[in-house]
Amino acid sequence: MAGFDVLKNDLLLRTARGERVERPPIWVMRQAGRYLPEYHQAKGNKDFFACCRSPEIASTLTLQPIDRYDGLIDAAIIFSDILVIPQAMGMNVEMLDKKGPHFPNPLTSPTDGQYEQLMDRKVDVAQELDYVYQAITMTRHKLKGRVPLYGFCGAPWTLLCYMVEGGGSKLFVQVKTWIYKYPSQSKQLLQKIAELCVEYLAHQVKAGAQIIQVFDSWAAELSPASFKEFALPYLRYISEHLPPRLKELRLESVPMVVFAKGAWYALDDLCDSGYQVVGLDWLQDPAEAMRIAHGRVVLQGNADPGVLYGDKDAITAVVQEMVQGFAGGKQGWIANLGHGVTPFVNPDNLKFFFEEIHRFTAAENRPSTKV
Repeated sequence: MAGFDVLKNDLLLRTARGERVERPPIWVMRQAGRYLPEYHQAKGNKDFFACCRSPEIASTLTLQPIDRYDGLIDAAIIFSDILVIPQAMGMNVEMLDKKGPHFPNPLTSPTDGQYEQLMDRKVDVAQELDYVYQAITMTRHKLKGRVPLYGFCGAPWTLLCYMVEGGGSKLFVQVKTWIYKYPSQSKQLLQKIAELCVEYLAHQVKAGAQIIQVFDSWAAELSPASFKEFALPYLRYISEHLPPRLKELRLESVPMVVFAKGAWYALDDLCDSGYQVVGLDWLQDPAEAMRIAHGRVVLQGNADPGVLYGDKDAITAVVQEMVQGFAGGKQGWIANLGHGVTPFVNPDNLKFFFEEIHRFTAAENRPSTKV
């Protein structure tokens, strides 16, 4: 895109396109976040969503892991949140300390008045979420071509969960009530969210995002049959409609990643869902995932984030097993965790995790001495 520095490290984008590469690219979800001391310095006492709405702060937070782990990771991901779409739709969302996201007035039923308002409201994501696009453009300029930049959004199913549960949940009583009691109205809302996701992602690419990811964080709460009914169609809608929307905006297509946490049963379907990359959580065996994918997509993942609480021997063992499971990673693998970096992780342990991936994949690249 005009005005941006030439990309110096295109390893991740080449991998996402399915090319054979010299080593697997590396990044991790939530690599910009509260485990970093510099994050708290930059955030200060500002509200979480206030940081998201400040392009300067969001870009600063995005760059922190790139600077800290210089030369070790191959992508940045914009600092934002999946819940900006419900906010753009008119819902109030707060981030409560030590609790997480909270909707003071969640949806309660299709006749609660709020549902009708959401369905009737015309949402201009180009205007409502302009602060995200400003942050992306600013970050691209600050990166100076060091690594590519991920944009992202939440998947329709996961956003619906938050919008009716009012936050995170253990039982998901409300959203299960919605899909089994009000399936038609649930699908109408899921479709509206999917359409907004397409437009939101398109404007992220216009602003400078070079690859996008769709996070279906609560996919594990659905049975295989329910996933095919309430999640997969809307993931496919995004993958099918984003490329033509980008063409309408005279933009080139970018690689698309889908990460449906806990939906191990749906891997085969996800490989045929229109995304070039499929993210894996730590519940899936890499070798088995490679067998199922059979070269149809690039896989991204999938170390247990909890290993970062362990010692170096534990990290080494997990990395070695992961590299072997993904067949050395010279094609079809983006190294990552199986979910985001969790709180209280020692940043040095994450650095060691990165270093070990480099070490083992470099070993994979050395010429064989076998006769």
